[in-house]
Amino acid sequence: MLDKVMNLNNWHAFINIIGEAGYINKAQIASSNAVVFSYVLYLIGKYDYNVDAVRLKKCISKWFFMSAITYFYTGSTESEVEKQFADLRDVHNSNEFVAYIDKVIDTRFTDDYYNFALPSELNSAASISPAWNGYVAAQIVLNTPMMFSTTPVSKYFILGTSGTKNAIDKHHIFPKNYLTKIGYSTDRDRNQIANFTYLDYATNIEISDKPPVQYVDEYRNTLGEEEYVKVCEEHALP
Repeated sequence: MLDKVMNLNNWHAFINIIGEAGYINKAQIASSNAVVFSYVLYLIGKYDYNVDAVRLKKCISKWFFMSAITYFYTGSTESEVEKQFADLRDVHNSNEFVAYIDKVIDTRFTDDYYNFALPSELNSAASISPAWNGYVAAQIVLNTPMMFSTTPVSKYFILGTSGTKNAIDKHHIFPKNYLTKIGYSTDRDRNQIANFTYLDYATNIEISDKPPVQYVDEYRNTLGEEEYVKVCEEHALP
């Protein structure tokens, strides 16, 4: 198995699969365990169950997104991996392998996850958030333009660009100074993940500390009503 793990063709194919899930920059990866153990699962699907390449790519792409965003390999990693290997003893062919993957994903992406766990994480001020990374990955997959821009978010994360630090900024939708003025004095309230979006550097500077009631109308008029509605939908804005 070691020769398969060390095979660069396998590794490059797997990295491409992560890209299919929207994770195209190392800054988006909060858990190295998700990368390592998803790679192992990819190799198992390829060599032990002979899942065809197209089906395996789709399968592992969904798996990596799930494992990255739900902390699947965080905590008692060994126990989770051992349980997975034990489960796979009852899997005998490619169809059963794919069905097993889909079943585990469904047990994680439940109504409770979307209604309680995910909103709770977005309501936090954590500096590293798989939910935030998943949101950005989804925008990359959907080829979503950056807010108030026609340039896709993905452009700023592709290797070889000028780098995310100067090209884009993580912007407070409700600016910190504005929130302070209306009574929100702690970073716990001002830095909630749901209050962030990426903006290009120039737009971020231009908005500065303007309240949304002011700067949103300015971009709404510039974009036109149809594009404005589309921006709201694609960026999950009310």
